[in-house]
Amino acid sequence: MLPYLYVFLISMLPFIELRGAIPVGILTLGLNPTLVFIVAIVGNMVPVPFFLLFLEDLEKFLRRYPRLAKKMDWVFERTRRKSQDSVKRWEYISLILFVAIPLPGTGAWTGSLIAYLFGFEVKRAFLMILSGVLIAGAVVLFVTLGASTFLP
Repeated sequence: MLPYLYVFLISMLPFIELRGAIPVGILTLGLNPTLVFIVAIVGNMVPVPFFLLFLEDLEKFLRRYPRLAKKMDWVFERTRRKSQDSVKRWEYISLILFVAIPLPGTGAWTGSLIAYLFGFEVKRAFLMILSGVLIAGAVVLFVTLGASTFLP
């Protein structure tokens, strides 16, 4: 049971998320791929509702500190700049696609930030992020299973 907790916790980490948790669970820990997939999806989605519901309050609190406010301005501006064109054009579909790309920095954490920055409705944003996480998880799972056939 403890190895699945590792998968769960790794999938909650920003930038690593399930993109790191699934390969660790299957290739390093030798766990059941189906259970790893499920645990990684659940772990990856745990922070999302908190971000969607409380990011505004957290931002207000953190902006009281000038250094943090400056860092947040940089992160927010970078996120807006990288996603603005597609979000304006495709809205919720772009959120699914952005989260579905299995690369660091494109997962549920950043998707939640995009949803907040562009004022997406919370329930729909959650469902779009979940859809993207499921797609990314499936891609990572299949790549990991394919890679495992080449490993000793």
